[in-house]
Amino acid sequence: MEKPIVEPPMMDEPTELVIEDLVVGDGAEAVAGGLVEVHYVGVDFETGEEFDSSWSRGQSIEFPLTSLIQGWKEGIPGMKVGGRRTLICPPNWAYGPVGGGHRLSGRTLIFVIDLLGAR
Repeated sequence: MEKPIVEPPMMDEPTELVIEDLVVGDGAEAVAGGLVEVHYVGVDFETGEEFDSSWSRGQSIEFPLTSLIQGWKEGIPGMKVGGRRTLICPPNWAYGPVGGGHRLSGRTLIFVIDLLGAR
């Protein structure tokens, strides 16, 4: 797969986590608390600006789902290897409300995630 282009969503800013499969994979399934390997792009919902991307660094990343933002903890399980999924994470599913101490606190974030591995 190639780095996705994240189009601005044609919707109002959500207040709940939005999960949308762009490609349904057919490999191993990601499970809550499991270990995943992903490629991803993160974009600010309001501005459309990319704030992070494993694609830009030229390498995927592997981590346990237990150590991620709530939107990833809830939005990746059930995904299968080979799949591509969009997660739209309001502040409660991302870095919390404004003043939360993270540069993205208070922001609704869009992630496009490619699942490369799950165990």
